[in-house]
Amino acid sequence: MILFKTKLLLKNYSKATPITLLFLPSLVRCMCGNSYSIMAGSATVKPTAKHTASVIFLHGLGDTGHSWAAGLDSFKEPHIKYICPTAPTIPVTLNSGFQMPAWFDIVSLSFTGSEDSAGIINSSKLIQSIIEEEVKAGIDRSRIIIGGFSQGGAVALYSALSNPQPVGGVVCLSCWLPLHASFPEASKGDNSFPILQCHGDRDPMVNYKFGQMTASVVSKMCTNHTFTTYPGLEHSSSAKEMLDVKNFILKVLPPI
Repeated sequence: MILFKTKLLLKNYSKATPITLLFLPSLVRCMCGNSYSIMAGSATVKPTAKHTASVIFLHGLGDTGHSWAAGLDSFKEPHIKYICPTAPTIPVTLNSGFQMPAWFDIVSLSFTGSEDSAGIINSSKLIQSIIEEEVKAGIDRSRIIIGGFSQGGAVALYSALSNPQPVGGVVCLSCWLPLHASFPEASKGDNSFPILQCHGDRDPMVNYKFGQMTASVVSKMCTNHTFTTYPGLEHSSSAKEMLDVKNFILKVLPPI
């Protein structure tokens, strides 16, 4: 299996110093020749058999959907369609207004800091619109997983918990629950769908304690929540984490 990482390192992340973004050229190279298409700023891994399930996965700050599509393509599950949209390019306050793909503005790295409510909600609506397109294509909501890495995982988690119509499951990697103070009041509908939350205990960007605090909040609202810690893992993914993600997806979205 190809190990895929979002090598987006938010070094020097003070307001006074722009964030340094590092990308792996290997992620770009491994996209060539694979079975996915890139349309309207998103990358889609097409199913190679009858399409019976979908995974919508959002990238982290400064990345694009293309690198994650390259990794998800390595899962090679013929009945599953993987959709990896790319966020709009906007100024990011934490990065001195530098423009980059972002699902919402980031003002602070504090768990209790100011948040871009409008941006978070708008990105949540985008996920829901993609879900609706899949439903129109004949895929039941119970056969749709939404997820993401870092900022993308935050949007996916918020979207799943705040929407009255449940999804099949959620995968959130190295992320946090945005607008957490609005919960549990903001929680709507049936939250019995499975949630896999993964976090490295050496994460210097989205601090591990933020993941723990998120797990504490989410577990009170959801009966099927799993929080998995990866010792030594920083703000990235690992082979073990990706194997856990693949197994979760296959358990929730088996062939039919």
